[in-house]
Amino acid sequence: MAPNDKTVKDYIRTIVDFPHEGIMFRDVTTLFADPRGFRMAVDQMLHPYAGQRIDKVVGLEARGFILGGAIAHQLGTGFVPIRKKGKLPGKTISEAYTLEYGEAIVELHDDAIEPGETILLVDDLLATGGTAEAGIKLVERLGGKILSCAFVIDLPELGGRKKLEAMGMDVSVLCEFEGL
Repeated sequence: MAPNDKTVKDYIRTIVDFPHEGIMFRDVTTLFADPRGFRMAVDQMLHPYAGQRIDKVVGLEARGFILGGAIAHQLGTGFVPIRKKGKLPGKTISEAYTLEYGEAIVELHDDAIEPGETILLVDDLLATGGTAEAGIKLVERLGGKILSCAFVIDLPELGGRKKLEAMGMDVSVLCEFEGL
């Protein structure tokens, strides 16, 4: 396949049995490392929102920071991280959630979002939707309005997209992979 014929999905490698046996880990570091692939992903993630007002991009730890920062730069808007518990230095609000192989808590600075701001939530992968759901709840607690949730990869068998759509969220993904 010629480089110009590649899709975003072609830049993503699969690592078998990581981080646990039976998991097919979809590794976006190969996408990020390739300048053509990374630009393609950022451009395609931006495309659905052309001409829409976005006040801030919120990225979910950790790969959502890479994508979210690049997208915020392209939009000329601010970037806000949602981090794992204990990683943000200021006063925070927190939300507990379950993910495909455990439980966690994420936090957001309590002054990171102003009421009424329009937010684009970004991450690399949508699996069960637990992390994104927690992020949405944090943004909404501060009065932010989620325009959409954008991901590079969806794992449809794990039901995350359906969960977010049931919450009334618009969801955009660049590619899907079957299996876990």
